[in-house]
Amino acid sequence: MKKGIFISIEGPDGSGKSTQIENIKQFFKDKKMDIVFTREPGGTAIGERIRAIILDNNCREMDYMTEAMLYAAARAQHVAQVIRPALEDGKIVICDRFVDSSIAYQGYGRGLGEAVAIINSYAVAGCMPDVTFLLKLDPAVGRNRIRADQQDRLESEKEAFHDEVFRGYLQLEKDNPGRIVGIDASGSIEDIKLDIYKKLEEVLNCL
Repeated sequence: MKKGIFISIEGPDGSGKSTQIENIKQFFKDKKMDIVFTREPGGTAIGERIRAIILDNNCREMDYMTEAMLYAAARAQHVAQVIRPALEDGKIVICDRFVDSSIAYQGYGRGLGEAVAIINSYAVAGCMPDVTFLLKLDPAVGRNRIRADQQDRLESEKEAFHDEVFRGYLQLEKDNPGRIVGIDASGSIEDIKLDIYKKLEEVLNCL
């Protein structure tokens, strides 16, 4: 039986996830709660090696289904090796991206549709976040925050791709109102933090 809390953070590239992840970490540290921070793709030795392949700018010939399966493979290892054991130990798991990213980026952005959700249902094996914070920001604004020479293989995709990804995120928010909390990421860092903290307090009060 799961005893911990699983929190994921999603959003378009450049939406400010890294800053708010640090705030979420601090929220739980202030409460003396045991946290495990991890990321996707990655989080394990195997996952980090897969991440290097997925994001490599030299792998532009990668087939879209190959890309989706690589993400799912890294996720399966991540859940089995890191996330599920931490939750069973009663820890707070904070994950930078999870399955929603695959549905948005590969399902919508790549146009692979339901196949992505099906593949990942095996990867997550029922292990889903208790709450997902979706930082909502115009994709064009977010991408302008990332220097062109620092963009990875997905970040450097065309504007139309990122627009579809964002559309996917908005649809996921609509389809999962009990789990996904949309946050306006165009506001100040402090306002975004306060919105997230309010929801985290609600989550803790429900335990």
